[in-house]
Amino acid sequence: MGYSIRTSWFAFLAILLSCAAVSSAQQPSNLPAPKEGDYVSPDFHFKSGATLPALRIHYATFGTPVRNTNGQVMNAILLLHGTTGSGAQFLAPQFAGVLFGPGQLLDVTRYYIILVDNIGHGKSSKPSDGMHAHFPQYDYRDMVAAQHELLEKGLKVNHLRLILGTSMGCMHSWVWGETYPDFMDALMPLACQPVQIAGRNRLWRKMVIDAIRDDPDWKGGEYAAQPLAGLKIGAEMFYMAAGSSLQMQRNFPTRDATDAARADYVKRFSADHDANDLLYALNASWNYDPSPELEKITAPVMFVNSADDFINPPELGIAEREIKRVKRGRFVLLPISEETHGHGTHTWAAAWEQYLKELLDASQH
Repeated sequence: MGYSIRTSWFAFLAILLSCAAVSSAQQPSNLPAPKEGDYVSPDFHFKSGATLPALRIHYATFGTPVRNTNGQVMNAILLLHGTTGSGAQFLAPQFAGVLFGPGQLLDVTRYYIILVDNIGHGKSSKPSDGMHAHFPQYDYRDMVAAQHELLEKGLKVNHLRLILGTSMGCMHSWVWGETYPDFMDALMPLACQPVQIAGRNRLWRKMVIDAIRDDPDWKGGEYAAQPLAGLKIGAEMFYMAAGSSLQMQRNFPTRDATDAARADYVKRFSADHDANDLLYALNASWNYDPSPELEKITAPVMFVNSADDFINPPELGIAEREIKRVKRGRFVLLPISEETHGHGTHTWAAAWEQYLKELLDASQH
């Protein structure tokens, strides 16, 4: 690896705290700047029955779409980010530097790469734009529907070569596979489970949501200043849930080092997150459950988790059980190593790029 373990840990924290904008300063210098834009969906209808007169979906793209003789786009790749993140996470060197360059697996001169800021995230419509707690409650089905509309109506993309999703984007991948089974050639979900969120995964999310709502400074979502007590608990839960116990112990082997790293992370997290946005983003997973319809997925699936993932611990055996129901599915559990980074392994492409290559090779037409 080109980075020290300590450096790589802070690079991962930078991904967790990535700013909403897709910044070319984050990406490897040998890549062109992505083209940014906004698609506005008029009168967007949420599954709850609520509507927004103008739902903004921000995106960035690399490359140019290529169509076959039937007008079908053949080279489009949709990358889906995690909770509280944005498309900017895929510009980090440990992702873009491994995959986007000349001759690499997702070479931007060959593929049309689409980075989306999902509802409630990045530069897309979100509570902190002004509606605060009056913003419509959204769920993963709403987010996937907005992604689909962006592709078809905004970018005129009628087919995807690949959907690769990380964490929340991993869960979106399962929803995509069931809802639009003929839209993609392949799916690569990274760091999630294809079942409803329960157990410890549900508990830590609920703890953050309750911490924000119980903070007197939240004021029902109509705060003038951020409710810092609630955000502090949110930061501490993210710090623990997203990290690797092995990497943390190696990087911060003393009490003082651990306390200093935690305090620094809490400070940066609280400065970079809005409480309503965070609450909504976590609450969006509440009714997620693709398990009843996994048999509807027809595209090849390469499903990858890491053994040091606090959020998706391997001892549950869920992934191994559920992948058997996917017609063309394979599950890979990455063993703990210096290449894995807990839940955040999903953005360290060197840890799993060999499986991406296998998926692309197997799904060629």
